[in-house]
Amino acid sequence: MAEKFYITTPIYYPSDKLHIGHSYCTVATDTMARYKRLRGYDVRFLTGTDEHGQKIERIADSQGVTPKEYVDKIVAGVKELWKELDISYDKFIRTTDDYHVKAVQKIFKQLYDQGDIYKSEYEGWYCTPCESFYTDVQLVDGKCPDCGREVERLKEESYFFRLSKYQDRLIKHIEEHPEFIQPQTRQNEMINNFLKPGLEDLCVSRTTFKWGIPVTFDDKHIVYVWVDALSNYITSLGYGSDDDSDFKKYWPADVHVVGKEIVRFHTIIWPAMLMALNLPLPKQVFGHGWLIIDGGKMSKSKGNVVDPKVLVDRYGVDSIRYFLLREIAFGQDGNFTNEALIQRINSDLANDLGNLISRTVGMIDKYFGKTLPAYRESTEFDEALKEKAAQVTAKAEELLDKMLFSDALSEIWTLIRRANKYVDETQPWILAKDEEQKAKLANVLYNLSEAIRIVSVLIQPFMPNTPKLIWEQLGINDEALHTWDSAKTWGMLPAEITISKGNVIFPRIDMKKELAELEAAMKEAQAASIANQEKRSEEPKEAVPEITIDDFGKVKLKVGTVVASEKMPGSKKLLKNQIKIGSETRQILSGIAPHYTPEEMIGKKVIVLTNLPPRKMMGEMSYGMILVAEDENGELSLASVDKSDFADGSELS
Repeated sequence: MAEKFYITTPIYYPSDKLHIGHSYCTVATDTMARYKRLRGYDVRFLTGTDEHGQKIERIADSQGVTPKEYVDKIVAGVKELWKELDISYDKFIRTTDDYHVKAVQKIFKQLYDQGDIYKSEYEGWYCTPCESFYTDVQLVDGKCPDCGREVERLKEESYFFRLSKYQDRLIKHIEEHPEFIQPQTRQNEMINNFLKPGLEDLCVSRTTFKWGIPVTFDDKHIVYVWVDALSNYITSLGYGSDDDSDFKKYWPADVHVVGKEIVRFHTIIWPAMLMALNLPLPKQVFGHGWLIIDGGKMSKSKGNVVDPKVLVDRYGVDSIRYFLLREIAFGQDGNFTNEALIQRINSDLANDLGNLISRTVGMIDKYFGKTLPAYRESTEFDEALKEKAAQVTAKAEELLDKMLFSDALSEIWTLIRRANKYVDETQPWILAKDEEQKAKLANVLYNLSEAIRIVSVLIQPFMPNTPKLIWEQLGINDEALHTWDSAKTWGMLPAEITISKGNVIFPRIDMKKELAELEAAMKEAQAASIANQEKRSEEPKEAVPEITIDDFGKVKLKVGTVVASEKMPGSKKLLKNQIKIGSETRQILSGIAPHYTPEEMIGKKVIVLTNLPPRKMMGEMSYGMILVAEDENGELSLASVDKSDFADGSELS
C-alpha cells in the first residue's frame, strides 16, 4: 500500500481576486504534491476559500448582493485561476459548504461542553479588512499594523477559547518536534514572541454581524474566523460527518503550507484546538515569505498587487511557475520585479533549456534526417555528463524532500548547463563533416537527448506542460521514461530516436520593448484592483455612457477567413490564427482554445477588429482581435456573418 501524503494551502479570503502572492503559495504546494505523486505516494492536496466575516458582509451589502452571491463570483475566479496555473488539487473546500458548517458547529459545541469555550465580553481594536483584533500596543500610529488602515473600537459579548490552557503543552511539543515549524526562524519567533510572554484566551464568536456559521446553542452568535477557517483541514476529510474514512486515512497532515503572517494561527491556535479535541497535530507547518513589490508586502487591501492572469497570458504558465519557484528561496521574502521575470525567462528558459533542446533536435534533423541511428562511438567527455546527471537527480530529490524549490531548480539547471558545455566540448558540427566520425556524432546527440530526457523528468513537478513538449520533439512516447525513478538510470532512451522538430519552446523576449508593455498591463490591472477595494458606497452603478456615430466610426471591423490555426505552446487558452482579410493575412492570437479547436477554426468567417495596436503575447505578435460573445456561464461564441461565401475584407458599418 502506498504511503500517504496530505498537504494543504491556507484557505484564501475571497474579498477580491487573488494576486500573485496567493499564486506563489499555491504553486509551491502544487509542486510538492506533484513531486510526491511522482514518487508513488497516495497524495491528498487541499485548497479552498474562507468565505465568512464582516468584510465580506460589508462588500456584498455595498454592491447590493447577498454575501453568498458575492463570494460565488469570486470563488469561480479562484478556481479558474488555479486551472490556468495547472493546480492539481484533490479537493476544494468552501467554508460555506454544508458539510463544513455542520462539522464546525459540532466542534464548537464539543469544546463548549467540555469547558474549553466559555462566554465573556471582548473589547479591542478591530480592523475589518484584515478581520483581526489588536491591542493598543500592537497598533502603529493608531492604525492596523498590517494594512495601515483605520481600526474601530469594538465591545461585545463573545465566546472565548481557553488558549492559555494549552501554552505549556504547545511549548513542549515544539521543543520536542523541531521539524514542526519550518523554517527555523519561524519557530524561534513563535516561542519567543508569543508563547513565552504568555497566551491570552481567544475570542471565537461575534454578534455584530451575521455572515458566518451560527452557534447552535446561542443564535445571537456566529462562529468567528479561526475556529471556522482552521477546522477546514479536518472537515474536508469528513471529520464530524457520518463518513470519516478519509480523515482516518490521511490525518494528520504532513504539511500545512502558509504565508508567514498566519504561521501564529497554524502553530499556536490550530494545535491548541486539536489538543482540546484530542486529535493528532499536523507533522509540519511551513511558513513561506512574502513577495515584495515597491518595498512592501503585496496586499489586496493596499491594492499593490500583481495579477497572475496578466503574466500567464503573456508568458505561459510554466514560465511563471518557474520564475516564482526559482527566483525566491522558499521561506524567505523575495522581490518581484518585471525585469527579474523577463531576465529569468531569457537566461534560464530561452538561453539554457530552450537553446539546448533546439540545438539537439535541430542537429538530429540536419545530420541524420530525424532518426538517430543505433550505432555509437563514445567520446572522452561522456562520463562527466553521465556523472553530473546522477548527482543532480539525487540532489534534486534531497532538496525537494525539504521543500527547497529554488535550490532544487538551481541544481537541475547545472545539468542543463553541463549539457550545453558538452556540446561545446564535442563540437558536433565538426564531427558532422567527417563520415568516419558519424558514430561519434550519433553518440553525442544520443547523450544530449538523454540528458534532456532526465531534465524533463525532474522539472515535471515545477513545469507540468514543458516536459510534454520536450517528449513530443524527442519522440519519447513510452511513459516508463517519464517516471521519477527513470531519471536515476542513464541510457533508458531507445537505441534509435526519431525526433519531431517543433516550435521553439521558450522564445527570447525583447527586454526594453516588453517592459513598457508589461508595465502598462500591470498598472491597468492594479488600478482595477484599487477601484474595487475603494468601491464601497451604496450608489447604483453608472450606466454605460452613450457614444456618437463619430466614436463608432473610429472602430474598424472587417470580415476575415481563418486559413490556419494552431495551439500556442505552453498555453491552454491561446490559439494562434492566420486570418485572411482581403489582400492581407494577419496573425491574431485569441483566448478561445477552451471553446474551439484549431480544426474547428479553419475556414470560419470571423469579424476582426483591425485598428488595435499590435500586442505581444508569449513571444508572438497579435495584430487585431477576433470578436466573440460571452454568456453568463462564460461560454464563448464567435461573432460571424451568416453567408459563408461573404467576401473576406468586407468592412462592417
